[in-house]
Amino acid sequence: MVDDPDELRTIRRGLTEKLGATVDNRSRARLLSLRAVVSRALGELDDALADGRLALTYAEATGELRRIALAQARLAHVLRWRGDHAEADRLLAEANSPELPDRLRAALHEHAGRSAYDQGRLMEASQHFERALDLRGATDAELLARIRTALDAVADRAAEHGFGPYPRTRDDLLDRVRPPVPARDETLWGYADPDGDLVIPARYAEAQPFREGLAWVRRPDTDRWSLIALTGTTVIEPSYLAVRSFSDGLAWVLRDRGAGWLAIRPNGDVAIPPGFADVRPFRRGVAAVRREGWGAVDKTGQIVLPTRYHGFATTLSDGRQVDDFTDEGLAVVDVAGRRGVVDRTGRVIVPPAHPALVIHPVAFLVATAAGRWGALDRRGELLIDPVHRDREEVVAEIERLLTDTNPVI
Repeated sequence: MVDDPDELRTIRRGLTEKLGATVDNRSRARLLSLRAVVSRALGELDDALADGRLALTYAEATGELRRIALAQARLAHVLRWRGDHAEADRLLAEANSPELPDRLRAALHEHAGRSAYDQGRLMEASQHFERALDLRGATDAELLARIRTALDAVADRAAEHGFGPYPRTRDDLLDRVRPPVPARDETLWGYADPDGDLVIPARYAEAQPFREGLAWVRRPDTDRWSLIALTGTTVIEPSYLAVRSFSDGLAWVLRDRGAGWLAIRPNGDVAIPPGFADVRPFRRGVAAVRREGWGAVDKTGQIVLPTRYHGFATTLSDGRQVDDFTDEGLAVVDVAGRRGVVDRTGRVIVPPAHPALVIHPVAFLVATAAGRWGALDRRGELLIDPVHRDREEVVAEIERLLTDTNPVI
């Protein structure tokens, strides 16, 4: 609700002036998406939609997870106000990565819940509201009050019209087709649909799951792997001694022992020649590889991170382990037991100097040799002195520092 439209128009003019003097993708993404917020609040939804879509284009060019998620959320809010709920729901589902700060994730769930409420999907709305409470309800009084009001509205509407359709899964929202899964029939492997019926006959000694519509299989009469499509048709005849699943349009394969891993396209063309002792799947255009040490290559085979590290040791603050780079494009690398942080461009953000290091959505949690924990900001500068007994105390201190910061969507 807008109390003073002229004040918002003044804000929008200021954003427009700044845009005229801004050329970098980060700033343009931020200014355009904020201008979309202002236009939406003014009810000028065509202008808001144009700015929101352009903001997302600039945000995606940065490759920064949080910036992309904010642009997606702001565009989704505009689409919801226009009644374009299908696209809004898809954008909110795409945006909601577990690597984002809880504040932003809670806001995404809240807006997804409101969109579901608009459509009469009250069970789904309730799930989103409850997830927002799980993430932030204990520490955000304003969010708690809004969710309580929303759940009261859900209860009133459900009493009159029922709870509506069953909740959709993330795959449903993203319109992902569930591929058949490996299924064993006596001694051989085939593939079964979600109902358990074999849709690709059991004729393989080994079968890997489908990824990007393709799966590696090995017939009983050969030690070489071949590639099949979702229909079961053979795309690549038996050719490789060892294989990794497709990711980002490429798969690592081993043709001959001693030659090293190479990357191929779905038609079998070589994208990156052999030469790596070990490899990890591509994620957002980059893959971890090992020669004399661990590093990373892009999809053309260019080294983007020198192969001089003893290993990748990425741990996230929620306890998850990542083999290489996070969705945000960060990795914890190890040099003789000391941890540091690099990004997917090869830039060293934190030199390998810490006995332990954990990636938090807004900081890096670091430990001293004495077992005391502190935090660095995302530039690698000291944020919290290493005086805390454990990581939980540091995370609580970060939350106190962020008390007054909430994403504008």
